[in-house]
Order: sequence, then C-alpha cells, then structure tokens
Amino acid sequence: MDDRLLKPYDPKETEDKIYKLWEESGFFNPDVCVEKGIIKPDAESFSIVLPPPNATGVLHLGHTLEDSMQDTIIRYNRMQGKKTLWLPGVDHAAIATDSKVTKILEKEGLKKKDIGREKFLERVDKFVDESKKTIESQLRKIGTSLDWSREAFTLDKKRNLAVKTAFKQMYDDGLIYRGNRIVNWDPKGQTVISDDETIYEEKKGKFYTFKYGPFEIGTARPETKFGDKYVVMHPDDKRYKDWKHMQKLTVEWINGPIEATVIKDEMIDIEFGTGVMTITPWHSHEDFALA
Repeated sequence: MDDRLLKPYDPKETEDKIYKLWEESGFFNPDVCVEKGIIKPDAESFSIVLPPPNATGVLHLGHTLEDSMQDTIIRYNRMQGKKTLWLPGVDHAAIATDSKVTKILEKEGLKKKDIGREKFLERVDKFVDESKKTIESQLRKIGTSLDWSREAFTLDKKRNLAVKTAFKQMYDDGLIYRGNRIVNWDPKGQTVISDDETIYEEKKGKFYTFKYGPFEIGTARPETKFGDKYVVMHPDDKRYKDWKHMQKLTVEWINGPIEATVIKDEMIDIEFGTGVMTITPWHSHEDFALA
C-alpha cells in the first residue's frame, strides 16, 4: 500500500495542485472548450452568474453551501456538452464597505472627513483589493469551476456603464421616474439608507401636548415640530366639525407666527390623544404621503 494512504490526508499536498491543473486547462472557459473540440460550436448555452459576495472581508459557510450547489449544476451541464459559463465576481457593497473602512480609520485615530474624499477612496480601493484576493483564494480552495478570465466587479467600467445604460433605458421608457421623495438619512454614515436596510424599534417615551392656535396637539417627537404648518384631524371627528378642509389660520408658534393649513384625513386616530396632530413631511413616510 502506498505510504501516503497510511497517513492522515493533507489537502495542501494535493488540492492546490489539482486546482492549478484545472485552471491551466482552460476548461472552465466555454470558448476554450469549443477551440479544443470538447464542445461543439453550436452547442446549447448554459450560464450562472455567481451571486457576488460583498467585498468586505471573507466568505462564510452560507457562501460555501450556495457556491457548492451552483458548482454541481455547472459541472453537470458542462458534462452534458453545453457551452457552460459560471461567471465570477464580487460586489463593491458601497455602504457596507464604507462602514468597514471608516472603522479601520477610527482604530488609527482618523476620521473620514479628516483625510478627505480622494484619500478615503484610495483606502477603500486598497481594502476592496485585499478583500477580493481573499475571496478569490477561498473560492479556489473549495474547488469552484469559475471562468476566472471573465471575473467581474460591480463597480468596474463595464458593469458601471451597464448599470447606467439600463437605468437610462428604463427612464426613457417611462418605467422609472425622478421626483422628490422622503429618504432615510444615516447621521453617522452621512448617507441615505434604503427602506430594506432601515430597522425600526418601538420605544416607550414621553407624550407631549402643545397649544397650537385653537388646537391642542399631541406628539412624542417635540423636536420635529418647529416647522410644522399643517394641522390634521379626522373628517368624522365631531369635536372639529366646524373646521373646514384646507382652511387657513395664523397661529403663534415656536419661532413666531406662521400660517397653518387645516387638513382632514382618515389616517388620524380619533381616540388617540386629542385627535389632532401637526405633521412634519420630512419626518415619516406617512407624514410625507399626507403632505
């Protein structure tokens, strides 16, 4: 019996060599397979785009599971004689990457605004490059049959142009539009956050009541009230039946007199507080929609 079979298996002795042979063969590239006569030029095509992992560090067990399943499907279709492409790449993950690099700078006693935009982007590029190398190494270690000659990055020139072209096409076709809309602002990251990335928490707080002209309004966020020029009540609330929709009135407010507008809307809960509130259009999606 071979002495190697009597020893514990050492992946370092064999797996890197095997993957190097695979990669040098060029068979992960469908064009090479056609050139070498392994696949017919008119063969059916089959492709998968590797869901690009974020360029923010290392792969985790979930990536390994997902990529192993894709590799199985890719190899199966390749053995069936199809022109098979598995496209590798990583995602620039702008907000997550920004956060990672910001934390690295903080450990060095630096702030993003202190080093300026250009220097910060240089640090981001350096971090992303290191992360990409780590991720590529991990993908090779688990034996993925990716076509590395076509490796993509979601912020490279080709992908950048493709995204801009797609958005312009959708805009020209009337599928998307530009307009004024409330956004979620991250005061620490100094950036806009999508609704999907916003986590809401319910907290107990104080409830305040203010005199707003002839009305009493209730709020748990008094700091948002400075610019409020709309007072809202339910159209069926008998307490305010004499007030008309879109009626104007001048009230003495925090920074002096302002002209306020009365709005009646069914979104108001008659039973909550005084049944009257003012709205801050930039404070919540509900207030923005109402405004």
